[in-house]
Amino acid sequence: MTTPTLPPTAQRAAQVPSVVLAGATGALGLLIAHHLRRRGATVRALVRAQSNTGAEAESLRLQGAEVVVVNYDSVADLTRACQGAGCVVSALNGLRPIIVDAQTRLLAAAVAAGVPRFIPSDFSADFSRLPEGSNRNFDLRREFQRHLDQAPIQATSILNGMFMDLLTGQAPVVLTGPRRVLYWGSADQPLDFTTLVNTADFTAAAALDATTPRYLRVAGEVASIRDLREAATAATGHRFRLLRAGSLGLLGTLIKVSKALAPAPDEVFPPWQGMQYLHNMLSGQAKLAGPLDNARYPDIRWTPVREVLARGQ
Repeated sequence: MTTPTLPPTAQRAAQVPSVVLAGATGALGLLIAHHLRRRGATVRALVRAQSNTGAEAESLRLQGAEVVVVNYDSVADLTRACQGAGCVVSALNGLRPIIVDAQTRLLAAAVAAGVPRFIPSDFSADFSRLPEGSNRNFDLRREFQRHLDQAPIQATSILNGMFMDLLTGQAPVVLTGPRRVLYWGSADQPLDFTTLVNTADFTAAAALDATTPRYLRVAGEVASIRDLREAATAATGHRFRLLRAGSLGLLGTLIKVSKALAPAPDEVFPPWQGMQYLHNMLSGQAKLAGPLDNARYPDIRWTPVREVLARGQ
């Protein structure tokens, strides 16, 4: 008895890896979709009904992704969307209703659909090393992690330090006006930075790699505050100086005061949350443990801080 042979088109379709991408309309999600498609994957991008007609959803379609409208409150709906996938990647962002509740339903759906692998929306410094209560957003990721580690699925968290892109805007560290690099504590503490593009490219490669471990740690550049000063000087052609605002203890006090005066409990990144992130990094508690996994996918070119700062000019 001979084994039936699939026609060539069906063979190719069976060999193309399929990835379900949640949070696909966000900045990181769009980039992950792009790099998945570039690496030859089929992408099933999950979007909410209100996002289906937006510019981001149209961009996903133009990239060749299949855009699927889902109800994130329905495990059954999510299970249908996950059928046949080789990996679920979450780039969801938000507070407890998203990071814990929606991701837990997505995880349950992935398990129910028989998906073998799950990449959660961690994409951060190493929150696993931080004490409870030191960072609200990291606490939520750690809470979801407990659900993930109990599920019968192969999980891989990607930790990339701080998004390097924030140095040109949201993170008040490299101050281009006064030409200062602001910090608390030690100017020599090593810090991890990775661009959104590098993070997305690495995530796409990891989603298509069935051999990934529980954690992957990458950094486009490991740089101290002094290194940031040198990078800013080289990128702009103007001399930058260091500005030490005080000790880490003082920063901790400022976080408490800021949170008391402007708690903004429904905002994902209120000012005190960004200050918590800086404290975690400058203290060294959230430093990625080496060796880093940058060389795992050798086709990725890691962008240095100097290059990002030069773009911000």
